[in-house]
Amino acid sequence: MPNSNAKLHSNHRGGREGSRRELVSRSLQSAQHCLENQDFGTAYAHYLLVLNLAPELKTTLKETFQFTLFKWAEELDSLARIQDLFNCYEQALELYPNDEVICNSMGEHLFRMGFRDEAAGYFHKAVKLNPDFADAKENFYRVANWLVERWHFIMLNDAKRNLTYLRAIENAVLSGSKSVLDIGTGTGILSMFAKKAGASSVYACELSKTMYELACDVVAANNMEREIKLLHLKSLDIEIPKHIPERVSLVVTETVDAGLFGEGIVESLIHAWEHLLLQPK
Repeated sequence: MPNSNAKLHSNHRGGREGSRRELVSRSLQSAQHCLENQDFGTAYAHYLLVLNLAPELKTTLKETFQFTLFKWAEELDSLARIQDLFNCYEQALELYPNDEVICNSMGEHLFRMGFRDEAAGYFHKAVKLNPDFADAKENFYRVANWLVERWHFIMLNDAKRNLTYLRAIENAVLSGSKSVLDIGTGTGILSMFAKKAGASSVYACELSKTMYELACDVVAANNMEREIKLLHLKSLDIEIPKHIPERVSLVVTETVDAGLFGEGIVESLIHAWEHLLLQPK
């Protein structure tokens, strides 16, 4: 009896495997037929089924799947079926999460629709996956011109201004302010000043996704990613101990520019003082 049961189970598994292979084969044939007839939507659905049933074919079908996805996405875009378009890219990225070409294409659609911050995230990911991917680099630099305000470059090259900030932060840390919060960190320069000055704990928040990712890269390039906690948050949304474990003794910011009230600096600093800053005794 045990041998009979084992044989029965083996036959059952063999039957399921045979059915899977047959379905994969028929779906592949249908997908190819649909491509020949430029029925990209149906072809995409067939390839999606094939890749979910037979993940071992991912490498073999990668370029054909990309082509089908991009053609179908163009049709969806022309029909203003935006949610369907995004759903297709999400499905594709579940299958190929580290595919720089799909990430770059998703970013291009987002950029054309006006979602520049989100587009920058996909372009940035594509460049990190493949630093030699010229199209993604060009797209990232293009969107960065929209998102990174010109005054960032002016400030970063203002040596006198930066030295003044550095000395002020050093004086505050030497006077006993050992935990620091940098509001609107931008490139992370003030956070790095605080850490170099000897602060034991440094936290930084940045609302812009593009600037947050840029700060992550800059901080990592300076080997401080384990010493500075970067948060993609508005300062008003920071909670203790959910996001940072303690009230800080010093708040720094360089959000003071011509757009003073547009930056929300007054509201942010009041919030930081009341909820995040250690109260004087």
